[in-house]
Amino acid sequence: MPTRRRAAALAAVLLIGSLTACGQEARGGSRYKPDTGKGGTIGLAMPTKSSERWIADGKNMAEQFRKAGYKTDLQYGDDKVENQVAQIENMITKGHRLLVVAAINGSALTEVLQRANDAGIPVISYDRLILGTPHVDYYASFDNEKVGRLQGQYILDQLKLKKPDKNAGESYSIELFAGSPNDNNTKYFWGGAMKVLKPYFDSGQLVVRSKQTKMNQATTQDWNGGIAQKRMDDLISKSYGDQKVDAVLSPYDGMSLGIISALKSAGYRGKDLPVVTGQDAELASVKSIIRGEQTQTVFKDTRKLAQQAVQMGDALLTGKKPEVNNTTDYDNGKRVVPAYLLNPVSVDKSNTELLVDEGYFTAGQLK
Repeated sequence: MPTRRRAAALAAVLLIGSLTACGQEARGGSRYKPDTGKGGTIGLAMPTKSSERWIADGKNMAEQFRKAGYKTDLQYGDDKVENQVAQIENMITKGHRLLVVAAINGSALTEVLQRANDAGIPVISYDRLILGTPHVDYYASFDNEKVGRLQGQYILDQLKLKKPDKNAGESYSIELFAGSPNDNNTKYFWGGAMKVLKPYFDSGQLVVRSKQTKMNQATTQDWNGGIAQKRMDDLISKSYGDQKVDAVLSPYDGMSLGIISALKSAGYRGKDLPVVTGQDAELASVKSIIRGEQTQTVFKDTRKLAQQAVQMGDALLTGKKPEVNNTTDYDNGKRVVPAYLLNPVSVDKSNTELLVDEGYFTAGQLK
């Protein structure tokens, strides 16, 4: 009997040790699990299907991850934070090997990404920097400040403003729109544009007649075109009268089309329409540019961004070091997240063929 008790005690100790080891493995141990190589499922958490751009991002990443040897779980949060959190929680529960997240609200994922970390699942922040958590491994995006600079410079070029001059004697009216207040990229787009435009506000060559010159006065919840349209309606009716709007800084194509609808309702037509910028080269806006309504957009080839995210993820999961080109500028409040930034390109009526040459659209689509 004593021998049996000793044997039972030894078996219990071995069982506890085995369970402890399993628990450590479940919590991640080596977070990136490089010894397992390719295979498994990648969780792709995208914000919304209301923008054709995000549909394309999700599709491109899913396709490229599959070609690289992985399965994918692509989910859209319908611009509802609670949906995205629940989707990510489900991905963690299913044991996905990697999460690629384009956040609806960059500050709302702290708790769920803590759970991802505890499960040993690395996270790539996609296009929108996730804030307030150390559990973001890499960031893939475009040079978002440059996007704003391109938009601001385009306005200056179209108005033929070559340098700030307080004695110029001529001024142009401009109204300013910013992106969603819960998107960290908004401040980069705005900051880039203001670096270019502010000297002309100071010289008096550009005048914001509504006096709404601060970012928090210009933000547009969820980048919503209808909200932008209503605000433009209000700006025209309250601040313009017989005055003409010469330019509108719009950070996104979906908003730009809403702004143009408001301008057309107020009687602007053809050459009377102001300079209106945009971003994402969405098909409806490119067609609007060709028609002579929207003036400019910023092309960000999301196929290349998807490719960069796939390369980062594959490197993480196979024990390699992902390629980055910025290790200083993207502080999310808890850590500086190493990033790879791609270059955006300004597009107007003079170079829409670039989008065909790059295979982004066919010539038939742009007719």
